[in-house]
Amino acid sequence: MRAGIDLGGTKIEGLVLDRAGTALARRRIAAPQGDYRTTIRAIDGMIRDLESEAGPINHVGVGIPGTISPATGLVKNANSTWLIGHPFDRDLEAALGRPVRLANDANCFALSEAADGAAQGAAVVFGVILGTGVGGGIALNGRPITGLNAVAGEWGHNPLPWPLDDERPGPRCYCGRAGCIETFLSGPALARDHLAATGEDLAPPAIAARADAGDAGAAATLARYENRLARALATVVNILDPDVIVLGGGLSNLERLYAAVPRLWEQWVFSDEVATRLVPARHGDSSGVRGAAWLWPAEVSSRP
Repeated sequence: MRAGIDLGGTKIEGLVLDRAGTALARRRIAAPQGDYRTTIRAIDGMIRDLESEAGPINHVGVGIPGTISPATGLVKNANSTWLIGHPFDRDLEAALGRPVRLANDANCFALSEAADGAAQGAAVVFGVILGTGVGGGIALNGRPITGLNAVAGEWGHNPLPWPLDDERPGPRCYCGRAGCIETFLSGPALARDHLAATGEDLAPPAIAARADAGDAGAAATLARYENRLARALATVVNILDPDVIVLGGGLSNLERLYAAVPRLWEQWVFSDEVATRLVPARHGDSSGVRGAAWLWPAEVSSRP
């Protein structure tokens, strides 16, 4: 069995998969906010609940919105900022009493979709999370790429490329810089942009519904979003040249993105033709937890 935990900004999801990738048990709870020790206790409780349904779990994979620094062994770059500076993998191992593999949540997402999702069989996959934050992950031949500095795929904290005059210097980001891709393409960023342009304080699904109903202000907000996403992904294509880009997170449910963005990104991709496919995640918002479970190969996770 493979056990995975997806620690998100608002929820914790747990899943147990069998060797064929079939879900045997699943749990989802609200994520503790701002409390490191409560987060560990919540994950410990979830693993015990999963075991009560699926049987003994020997190994656990965990996806987090950050990564472990190779230099210090401590969490860095997490938008769940209460994890930063802690040896989260070691503390979890101690609490759970079993081995833990920890990876960035976007890497888990890319791994899941490359393994048995929307990019199954593709050699080079870039996974994008467009949610409360913005993340990117790379899967190469079905395995996640972490990189020497553990920042491979950290697309959300690069500057928005080819910025317009009114996009400079850009909103401030929690990372301490301004104009990061995350500050333009996250769900809160989309809502903030719409509020600034129209005075309407709406969540992204409501903005999309307004646009579908013919509201000009909402349509303009989504057009700005699509243009920014196209520019940001064009740089990924120019550097990585992936076979498939898979979108996840709440904003991946905007169906118009899959036609509009590839039509737009051709302006910035340095090629006469762009064959890269842009697709929604097959496993939806459970893709991250599936990828966390896939961090342990079946031949390892089946033995004590």
